[in-house]
Amino acid sequence: MSQVIVGESAQTRQLMQLIRSIAPTAASVLINGESGVGKELVAQAIHSQSDRAKQPFVAVNCGAIPAELMESELFGHKKGAFTGAIADHLGKVTAANGGTLFLDEIGDMPMSMQVKLLRVLQEKVVLPVGSNQPQEVDIRVVAATHRVLEDEIKADRFRADLYYRLNVVPLKIEPLRERREELPALIRHFSKQFTQPDSPGIEFTDGFMQVMQRYDWPGNIRELSNMIHRLSVLYPGQTLHMNHVASSMLPAGMSELIQQDPADEQGSLFDIMMSDDADPANHEAECDPESIIMHAQGFEDFRQRGQSLKGMLSDIEQDLIQRALKESDGNVSRCAKLLRMQRTTLIERIKKYNLNMSAA
Repeated sequence: MSQVIVGESAQTRQLMQLIRSIAPTAASVLINGESGVGKELVAQAIHSQSDRAKQPFVAVNCGAIPAELMESELFGHKKGAFTGAIADHLGKVTAANGGTLFLDEIGDMPMSMQVKLLRVLQEKVVLPVGSNQPQEVDIRVVAATHRVLEDEIKADRFRADLYYRLNVVPLKIEPLRERREELPALIRHFSKQFTQPDSPGIEFTDGFMQVMQRYDWPGNIRELSNMIHRLSVLYPGQTLHMNHVASSMLPAGMSELIQQDPADEQGSLFDIMMSDDADPANHEAECDPESIIMHAQGFEDFRQRGQSLKGMLSDIEQDLIQRALKESDGNVSRCAKLLRMQRTTLIERIKKYNLNMSAA
């Protein structure tokens, strides 16, 4: 994941302000949030904005290390300390000396290890397995969990004293479904990240964007990033319609939303006519048989009025936007809802036609 925190929601702005405030301090931080919301990204941001930024940032996933190996992984061991210890091993805590130790999924750490970790944090010394010589360490601890540690304490699965040691500054990262307005910016960010240099990134139709904003994203930022990466590989540089993407390439919940409300993803007449990629041949052949038949049936040939169908549709769109802006008193969000358009698309159209929102 890129080392950039993307988003302009109130929750994200508040989070970034907290990061700026606590980064220069030595206070321990406990980050809480669902899986995939970017807890390690926030931990890295705290480290990079601190006076330890030039020192190591060492991440440990406490839920991925077998209980019997955790002490050795965290504190290191001496050669011969146990079967298979063929050399001295530098533990993660010592490796982070002078820098930041990130303990991810701290709620999954066994109780027996919690006692030993608490001692390290209190005494600032590490005793490798098989050694009787303590090593002094200077670390800042940032921990993270998707669990509610207060509930874990009540269930006797987490030590209260360790919790209070870690939870000097609590940070909460809201799930993506609570900040859906950030989706367009995140999608653009990942589209750019996963495209080839000097190549356009993938884009999405308004209907596709609306479905993505309605989807709850249980996997949060990680799920979104993985989907954009997948689609960037399969459809490089394309503008994607929902019906053009195989359902197996989308999250199951998103596919269900599409089936419930498929929207008209074949492309509206307006979208087709306004496309700059339309085949020029379609505008030629002034005396083609179809034109003759249309004229015989009473339809006026647009070309005889000195204007193409594309031009007429452009005039209609501009008029509709002006009316909607007037109806909504110039409020872009309300106007977008009236027109059933994405707000970003509406803003682009307003700029294109040089419309004055305040005078609307």
